[in-house]
Amino acid sequence: MRKLILAAFLVAMPFVASADDELPGTYRLISSTRKILDTGEEVKDTYGKHPSGSVMYGKDGRFLVLVVYDERPKPESIDKTTDQQRADLFRSMLAYGGTYKFDGKSIKHEIDMSWNEVWTGTTVIRDVTRDGNKLIYSTRPAPFSGDGKMSVVTVVWEKVK
Repeated sequence: MRKLILAAFLVAMPFVASADDELPGTYRLISSTRKILDTGEEVKDTYGKHPSGSVMYGKDGRFLVLVVYDERPKPESIDKTTDQQRADLFRSMLAYGGTYKFDGKSIKHEIDMSWNEVWTGTTVIRDVTRDGNKLIYSTRPAPFSGDGKMSVVTVVWEKVK
């Protein structure tokens, strides 16, 4: 029995190592769509038509994500920013980081810092498929960060060369 377990481990070990070795790098946001589960509504541009975003995966097992929606308010200056503009800026972004594990089919984010403390200390899992140098994430059903509606979000990231 021990030999069987050891053989299974040795066969699986290269797959896990190679999945982790291929992932590290910086990826830019290409597109995002969202399905609202209660209504079945498809939202084509989850973060607007021209959002900006990056996700960075380090070889050390840490990651950082920053997404800013398009058409964000632009205050006149830092010292003249109103509370409403600050709130609108907060609502039109997301950022989080922590540690990750990637097995080639899904990525597990252990979040230890976040723009929204509700996410800090949580774990999110993204199902991942690859298309060349692109990663296509699908979230598990969860409340959407912008409005709390149960959704599945699909995000396409392209590796920066």
